Amino acid sequence: MEQKVALVTGSSRGIGRLIALKLAERGYNIVINYARSKTAALEVAKEIEAIGQKALVVKANVGKKDKIEELFQKIDEEFGRLDILVNNAASGVLRPLMELEESHWDWTMDINSKALLFCAQEAAKRMEKNGGGHIVSLSSLGSIRYLKNYTTVGVSKAAVEALTRYLAVELAEKGIVVNAVSGGAVDTDALTHFPNRDELLADAANRTPAGRIVEAEDLANTVLFLLSKEAQMIRGQTIIVDGGISLLT
Repeated sequence: MEQKVALVTGSSRGIGRLIALKLAERGYNIVINYARSKTAALEVAKEIEAIGQKALVVKANVGKKDKIEELFQKIDEEFGRLDILVNNAASGVLRPLMELEESHWDWTMDINSKALLFCAQEAAKRMEKNGGGHIVSLSSLGSIRYLKNYTTVGVSKAAVEALTRYLAVELAEKGIVVNAVSGGAVDTDALTHFPNRDELLADAANRTPAGRIVEAEDLANTVLFLLSKEAQMIRGQTIIVDGGISLLT
């Protein structure tokens, strides 16, 4: 019961996987959540166990409230506590605005936005018992800037950032610190779904003042900072990690 536990949604691949491994290196037992990539999730579990921490692998579509409740029930059964929630799982339909259908909107908003609300509610119930905790979400520049084919995801991430502010205020009395990290273009598996992937990466590489595109490591390191005691007085903020590209017109 004394061993701290972190849940990272969508942690079978990419940035979520990296965050899970970094948390394991810092002594946390890890809940690995996935929707489709079971083999990849089990591989991450092996890596975490090799570090010396426990790993619980749970399949759950966090866009569905009943699946979120089942996920947290399994956490209770295995660990009996939760100290960190990293809201990383994301999806979305990448199409021009005029081609979007209701199902595209609902799918994206459920996984990217609704999931944060109901995961945070469940997490807060557990964190409060331990005197507090941390919640960090992953966002993107599409929340505040126009990106081609990005309407559903951009709007859903804007909702994540707004919800982060509300959660930060209302959960503060429970000792829970809530923030978000917004990244520029990162070359992960998720980006392969973009029809204009090559264009995005080339533009980012050419225009980023820092001289290179953002890497998964950059985002993971910022998440880890926000989860630390050193960031205790940062509340309800979205930290932009983009090498300075959003400063340009």
